[in-house]
Order: sequence, then C-alpha cells, then structure tokens
Amino acid sequence: MDKNVKKGLITGFIGILFVGLQPIVALLRPSTVDAYISGAMTCLVETLIFFPIMLIEIKVMYSKHENVNNLGKKSISDHLLKGWKKNFFLLIGIGLLFAVNQVLFFVGYDLAGAINGSLTQKTTVFFSLILGYVILKEKITKLQIIFSVLLFIGLAISVTQFFTLVEINPDILVGVGIILLISFMWIFGHTLTKPLFNREEATPIQMVFIRNIISGSILIVTYLIFFTSDFRIFLDLDNLSFFFLMGAVYGAGLVCWYKTLSYLDVSKATTISAPTPISSAIFATFILGEHFTFAHLLGTILIIISIIIIVNQKRN
Repeated sequence: MDKNVKKGLITGFIGILFVGLQPIVALLRPSTVDAYISGAMTCLVETLIFFPIMLIEIKVMYSKHENVNNLGKKSISDHLLKGWKKNFFLLIGIGLLFAVNQVLFFVGYDLAGAINGSLTQKTTVFFSLILGYVILKEKITKLQIIFSVLLFIGLAISVTQFFTLVEINPDILVGVGIILLISFMWIFGHTLTKPLFNREEATPIQMVFIRNIISGSILIVTYLIFFTSDFRIFLDLDNLSFFFLMGAVYGAGLVCWYKTLSYLDVSKATTISAPTPISSAIFATFILGEHFTFAHLLGTILIIISIIIIVNQKRN
C-alpha cells in the first residue's frame, strides 16, 4: 500500500471518530449552557487550535519559497491572505454565516438527536453538487441525480422509521430541517471561499482560523450585550470543561479532515469519511442511550452508498 494512502486511511479513521463524537458532546452540554454560548466558545477554542497550525503552515511556506525559489520573506508575505482588503466583506459575511451555523448546530441536534442529526448532515454532498452547479458551473451527471434521490430516501427511511409519520415526534422533524439548513449553509460558505483558494489568496487552514475568530467574536460580543453580562458562566468548571471538549473535538475533526486531504484526493477522502454516522450511532447508543433501529441501519447503508457513487462520479 502506498505510504500516503496508508496515512490518509489512518487520519481519515481518526477523523471518523472525532466527527462521530461531535453530536454526542454537543448533547452532553451542561443545562446552564445554551446553544448560543456553546457556538461562541466552540469557535473560539477552534481558533486556539488552528492558530499554531497556521503559524507552522506559514513557517513551512517561508522555508519552501526560500529554499526552492529564493524569494525571501517579503514575497511570501504577499501571498499570505493576499487581497484581504478586497475580500474584507466576504470574510465578514462568511464569519457571520458560520456563526449562525454553529449556533444552529446545537439547536438542531437538541431536537433531532445524534443518530438522525448525523445522518442528515451527510446531505452536504447533495448541496455541494447543487451549489457547485449554480455558482461554480460544475457539471452534474444523471447518475449523481439518481443517487441524490436515493440519499434522501435513505434519510427519510431513517428519520421517519419507514414513513411512520403519525408516530414520529414533531421536534425530530424540526431538528432535521434545521440540520438540513446548516448543511446547505456550510457548503454555501465553502463554495464562496473556493475561488479564494483557486486564486491563492488564502489557504484552507488560514480560512478556518479567520472564519472562527470572526464567528466567535460576533457570537461572544452579541451574547454579552443582548443576553447576559454574567461572566460566572465562564468560570464554572463544568462549563469550561464542556467548552474546551466541544472545541477540541470539533477542531480535531477538522484537523484530521485537512490532513486526510493532504494525503488523498477529495473524492477518496470523502469516501473514507462517509461512515461517520456509524460512529455517531455507536457512541449515541452506548453513551446517550439512543436506539439504533433497523430503519437507521438501512438508511445509513443507502446514504453511504449514495455518497460513494456521487463523489466518485464527481472525480471522474
């Protein structure tokens, strides 16, 4: 097996565990911590995680340019966040978008539950197709359309337990609707940033840092102004433990994703990460006591198969 493939599989598998844990940790948050402050602190802890990673990336870029091209630090500095002034409002908009997204993440999972929520988040591959077609003019094949429909059939089977709508809790449907919205917003934000990467005006690591520091700042300031000015919420040991654990799990999932992308192409990395609902289901069953039913199993299989077909068609 190729060395990079082996590394990609390892980081991808570790990423599956961290991403699978995200909804579990979110649902274990203390009763005194609401979705708003949870979103704010998750973003700020991610900022702390990605700041040293960004500095290491910058150091590596300096080294490569000096050794290979002998350009010196001034030239490479022009490359880092090049054109940030013309992209200023775009960056603020992306920060605001992901701020709303992070809050809705907690609200959606509170209502939908870990298993239904994690399955719903896999619709990002569908929204990636649609927004890629609309904004980036990327092509969509007939096979991708067919398996996009199959993906939603799998999701419907899981959420409704074979379409038993009469017996289902309405809160679950509302939660699934919210997670569908954040899946769309997440891909929309990434679609808007893709041209910046193509023009080499930023790297993905820089973008994660920037969007999180903007999102976290917006949420923490508005929280203190409009909701509470009681700083004791930040001093409670249980709250602090949750803030750092949630941010660490979320940030670690992103780190593993970008490391996997550094070893494998996007389609292979996405295929490896497809089984994340399985890890969420296992954690949810043993930690939260949720019931993983046959409908969940069948829906998960349909969703994973659909994702693999869609992303491999996109690669081809």
